[in-house]
Amino acid sequence: MDQLALLFVLMLGAVVSVPVGDRFGLPSPVLMTLLGIVLAVLPFVPNVDIPPELILPLLLPPLLYAAVRRTSWRQFAANKRPIFLLAVALVFVTTFSVAAVAHAVVPGLPLAAAVALGALVAPPDPVAATAVAGQLGLPRRLVSILEGEGLFNDVTAIVLYHVAIAAAVSGDFTPSTAALELVLSAVVAVAVGVGLGWGANRLMDLLGDATLQIGLTLLVPYAAYVLAEELHGSGVLAVLTCALFLAEYATDPDDVMTRLAGHAFWDIVDTLVTGVAFGLIGLELHNAIRTASGRWGEMLGWAGIVVAVVIVVRLLWLLPATWLTQRMHARRDYDEDIPMSWRETVVMWWSGMRGVASVALALAIPLSTDDGGPFPDRDEIVFIAFGVIMATLVVQGLTLPWLVRRLGVRADSEREQELERELAVRAAKAAKRRLREIESVEELPEELSEQLLRRAFEIGVRISPDMGEDERREGHEHRVRRLKRLRRIQAEMMSAARHEVLAARSEPGADPEIVDRVLRQLDVRSLK
Repeated sequence: MDQLALLFVLMLGAVVSVPVGDRFGLPSPVLMTLLGIVLAVLPFVPNVDIPPELILPLLLPPLLYAAVRRTSWRQFAANKRPIFLLAVALVFVTTFSVAAVAHAVVPGLPLAAAVALGALVAPPDPVAATAVAGQLGLPRRLVSILEGEGLFNDVTAIVLYHVAIAAAVSGDFTPSTAALELVLSAVVAVAVGVGLGWGANRLMDLLGDATLQIGLTLLVPYAAYVLAEELHGSGVLAVLTCALFLAEYATDPDDVMTRLAGHAFWDIVDTLVTGVAFGLIGLELHNAIRTASGRWGEMLGWAGIVVAVVIVVRLLWLLPATWLTQRMHARRDYDEDIPMSWRETVVMWWSGMRGVASVALALAIPLSTDDGGPFPDRDEIVFIAFGVIMATLVVQGLTLPWLVRRLGVRADSEREQELERELAVRAAKAAKRRLREIESVEELPEELSEQLLRRAFEIGVRISPDMGEDERREGHEHRVRRLKRLRRIQAEMMSAARHEVLAARSEPGADPEIVDRVLRQLDVRSLK
């Protein structure tokens, strides 16, 4: 098996792991990691030959962009306090706690190298956390916090990591220089993200075609990451800023084709890249195992101590941070996503799985320092890092579904249905209001006006069928019955039309491109 065949195996596994995970209630990223471990021990599977410095630039931009598409800037702004406590403050606390313990227990480990170890194991993986949370049906507020933490903690951790690596390589470190570098990195990243987001938004208007616009969205996160890194900024923060800008300003409510195709495209990219990323984590395990040759007991002990520090620090930080946020939240007059019970706090604690960023940073540690000597304790750092990744990703990932069921933490389905009904009513009222505006300037036949009014009601019922219950209570029983019958008959008519057009594709002299164009129009019409 060569490298290309291995890549195809990982992509196939990424596709298959989703239904398998749903069937057995297991997170697909964890299944892909286990698949990677199995492949790593097979003798005919080659060692992964990807330069470590390319792992983050290749995998992280599309994963971050896909994750940001599911949220919004206003959601981040509303939850800035819990996100700050987790994505910034907790990363600092974890980094320096791990550094202090590692420096004390690993003989000869320099402080700068210990800080690098702390930084690379500090950030929970955004993809693993959100993928697991989404499959378990957790409350939306917890998912929002995990998404915000996962997206922003990489920014803090990677900057700390680079500062620590630079200090270990050069032997020179000053706190003021490190603080200045952190600020400048953030400023450059935000400027690059906003600039590229604005430029991409303008370019999408010029392109017009949905295929070209979606292709541009695939290029933009890579461009943001690479440009920010070239300018000594944070590539992760640049991608987040650019993606949030596009999500806020590059959405055309009437561009149905681009929106539908874009969602499908990014769902596919997210599934494949996530699967490959976590498969690589398992495959890279052999590198860590090779470093422990002859010193298994000693290195496993160090790894176990660091794993305990990472897990315990997260719990000890979450308990007072959650209490403080709840106290401050009670004094606010706006909604903020925070854990509402100790059970939700425990689930958040156990959701702190490490993943892609930690692996990439561990493998990207330089082999030598500026004076030509080997990087201090590089093998030990890599082994400990993989110990943390495997313990948190596999052990916590496999036990988190059981913990969620045991604690009875579930999404508030009634609240979600209520919000859906509210949006359905708003959508229907907006359609009716626009109809009245048109009737004020155009004379419409009474039959046409009545038909359009029914269509406006249908908009709301399509979004939330429960809306029909309210309408019946208001005396619209006959409309609901007619609407259901109309929708059933229309669905059968459209199905017959699609079958006929699709059958024409196999007829002699048929032009497949024209057939597909007509079929696409019927598909879009079926959604209306």
